[in-house]
Amino acid sequence: MRTKTALTQADIHDLIARRWSCRAFDKTRAVSREQIVGLLEAARWAPSCFGDEPWRFIIWDRNSDAAAWQKAFECLVEWNQNWVKNAPILMAVTANSLFRKNGEPNRWGQYDTGAAAENLCLQAVASGLMAHQMGGFDEARVRDTFKVPKEFAIMAMIAVGYQDEPEILNDELKQQELAERARTPLGVHFFENDWGLPVKA
Repeated sequence: MRTKTALTQADIHDLIARRWSCRAFDKTRAVSREQIVGLLEAARWAPSCFGDEPWRFIIWDRNSDAAAWQKAFECLVEWNQNWVKNAPILMAVTANSLFRKNGEPNRWGQYDTGAAAENLCLQAVASGLMAHQMGGFDEARVRDTFKVPKEFAIMAMIAVGYQDEPEILNDELKQQELAERARTPLGVHFFENDWGLPVKA
């Protein structure tokens, strides 16, 4: 498996350093039910405001229901379809805009749902899998096709599977797959004592 470990200014946990969003998925390897449940358990134990658990995930496994997976696949933009076609698992991540306990607006629902999605992505690394989150999909089509209630924001779709070699991708995607990972220097986005004052690293 190709690794693209993050180059950091301080030591971070190996799972975080090794998490990246590959596009080359092995279409011949299924993800087991045990692995899928493990991913969902990791998401389930994310923190949330008042323990409200605002996230709802829809899972499509091509190896157990190819027709349902295909419906989800057709909600993706063409750019993502070019590489997602090999991923055995697709997911939609949604966030409740209302608290379960009282029906009042939950301004933290999307924040909490992001934490659940990241837990899932880190569990994928721990399980020898890769997860790639996407914003390139037709939100209205997902909502209509899968009857997502209006109070749930459709935040992302995630492809999950085993990594394959970059050679299975077209030239443009292969170039992205092989490119080094990069992040903005720490002090650009992280401040100390006041807005815009770079943190001391």
